Amino acid sequence: ILLIAIPLLLQTYGIFAITYAIAKKMRLPHNVAAPACMISTSNFFELAVAVAIALFGLNSGAALATVVGVLVEVPVMLSLVWFANRTRHWFQHN
Repeated sequence: ILLIAIPLLLQTYGIFAITYAIAKKMRLPHNVAAPACMISTSNFFELAVAVAIALFGLNSGAALATVVGVLVEVPVMLSLVWFANRTRHWFQHN
């Protein structure tokens, strides 16, 4: 499970940081930059769970991997929303 979770954490926080920095450099307003960053980090695990279960069955490794992804993604995304809200002042006001 850690072999799935650790790279997923690194990927999610890394992509968010890159996207947030680019949005700031482009002088995007916060109400555009924050959702863009959230979309860029999302892995659409809900769809992945459905496809993995449909193709490989409920007890497959693929299903386990996608469920771990969901369990990791939710708190990570919440932490990124918290960060984006706390750094709203970094961006231009509308």
